[in-house]
Amino acid sequence: MSNEAEIRKRKIYHVTFVGFVVNLVLSLLKLAAGVLGRSGAMVADAVHSFSDLATDVVVIAFARISAKPSDPGHDYGHGKYETLATIIISLALGVVGVGIWIKSFTDIRLVLGGGVLERPGGVALVAAAVSIVVKEILYRYTVRVGRAVNSPSVVANAWHHRSDALSSLGTLAGIGCAYFLGQKWRIADPIAALVVGIFILKVAFDLFRTGIGELLEQSLPADVEAEILQIVTTNPEIREPHNLRTRRIGASIAIEVHVRMDGRMTVEHSHALTVEIERRLRERFGEGTMIAIHVEPIK
Repeated sequence: MSNEAEIRKRKIYHVTFVGFVVNLVLSLLKLAAGVLGRSGAMVADAVHSFSDLATDVVVIAFARISAKPSDPGHDYGHGKYETLATIIISLALGVVGVGIWIKSFTDIRLVLGGGVLERPGGVALVAAAVSIVVKEILYRYTVRVGRAVNSPSVVANAWHHRSDALSSLGTLAGIGCAYFLGQKWRIADPIAALVVGIFILKVAFDLFRTGIGELLEQSLPADVEAEILQIVTTNPEIREPHNLRTRRIGASIAIEVHVRMDGRMTVEHSHALTVEIERRLRERFGEGTMIAIHVEPIK
């Protein structure tokens, strides 16, 4: 394993372990607050936080696998395992979002049917406020590290932290209305949860779409491919790039391109030109970039 890959793996482990510890402590505190404060919304919010623990474990496990170098059975390395981790996290988010919707609809039907939701205690209100602050801080820290190391699974996990903060925001609004405004306002709790569920499902869908696109060998965005072609043709001796093929493999990208050069130049010189192209591409897109350049003579 290269030194760069080892440093990247350690950063992923560190940020995920921090998230794991924070989620564990926060989940236990929210569960206790939900039970003591007689708040079903806070108990559900605690369950949401516990789901973050599972995704932390997924990221740690898949980061170790994806950091492994290529071997005889995996010529392109193991980066797709990280993409798989992103999809698993998106599915976990989707399950949480659907669960919130089901619970919310059940509570709304109860109120519309003449039932009464129990007034939550002040401890649940405080727990929701603390959860929002802590989880937003954790989101910002995790997403910054995820983007720095170019890890889609860490960024996905950061969004799971933010979904927990959004869930707590809805919980805070609902508990606040129920606590301060009286019985007739207690329906605000499940209504707020429905809105939060929409945000969670939207994030889950976006992450799932991105992960599936990578597994199905989706090309890089058009502006990125245009930049690649611009880098390839920086040297005027290199002309007419064509048959460009790109894809993402975990945190790395793969680039295949055909170029044309003067057929009278030596093999040594054409090789030097391709090495220079590879150097510029890796300087822009990372040392892990996989590059294949096919040279054709100008006709």
